[in-house]
Amino acid sequence: MPPRTERFSFRPLPERPRLELPDRARIAVYLIVNVEVWDFNQPAPRQYFAAPAGVTVMPDVPNWSWHEYGMRVGFWRLLESLRARNIRASAAINGKVIESEYEPVARAIRESGWNFMGHGYHQRPVHLLEDQFGDIKRTFDVISNYCGVAPRGWLGPGLHETPETLDYLSEAGFKFVVDWPIDDHPVLMTTRTGNMVSIPYSLEMGDLPLMVAHRHDSLVWLNRVRDQFDRLYMEGETQPRVMSMSIHPYIMGAPHRMKYFEATLDHILARSDVWFTTAEDICDWYLTGQKRSVSGD
Repeated sequence: MPPRTERFSFRPLPERPRLELPDRARIAVYLIVNVEVWDFNQPAPRQYFAAPAGVTVMPDVPNWSWHEYGMRVGFWRLLESLRARNIRASAAINGKVIESEYEPVARAIRESGWNFMGHGYHQRPVHLLEDQFGDIKRTFDVISNYCGVAPRGWLGPGLHETPETLDYLSEAGFKFVVDWPIDDHPVLMTTRTGNMVSIPYSLEMGDLPLMVAHRHDSLVWLNRVRDQFDRLYMEGETQPRVMSMSIHPYIMGAPHRMKYFEATLDHILARSDVWFTTAEDICDWYLTGQKRSVSGD
């Protein structure tokens, strides 16, 4: 059966009442920075440089080093750029980042006031975990203890879920997911222990599918994100929209991509009726509106 028969209903956008974003903005925009640990002794989660004859090798030195550059250099380049523009991102972070030599990256995220989102404890699909709930709960607890506040959101590695994942996430304490690119508005989903919010996410606004999987150059990313924003901004005059961007330090943090990344941000920031925020704030805004709707306020 389709998941909407038990998780969410089908409601075409033209039939919905108008959403009201803070300050009557036309569009809410948020940025996810994916922060991961790649095990040197395991196959690389992503490959940019294939081994001769297309075989899988371990250790995979060039691809592991590609990621390592992102943590050593690329992340800090992105952080500086976002600080200069007073942008807070949502960090989708492996729990292991906090408990590894990469902890200084997590510390910089915490000190910058970004939100932490669960991204699995390890960087591997939930389908491969022997104890999926245990991994999800471990991620939740590690982030909670490190930040002093519980994480609210979850982005699964590769956006993948099993039929039980939403139930496990709710039971662990998460309140929203960005694994379901099904809408331009938040969607309320049902779990065994309460509701879960799906925050809009676009597969095509990510640097990974665009510039690694499909091998487009950086200018294509700039044009695509700008075109996505311009269209949603136009539509937002009558019905506000939500837009995501997703980046990785080892991809967007490369020197040759930064001017395109910054041009994208500056194009969005040039508009006054844009709510450039975090996924967490979008979730809180949406849930507050749901409560008012139920109470009749």
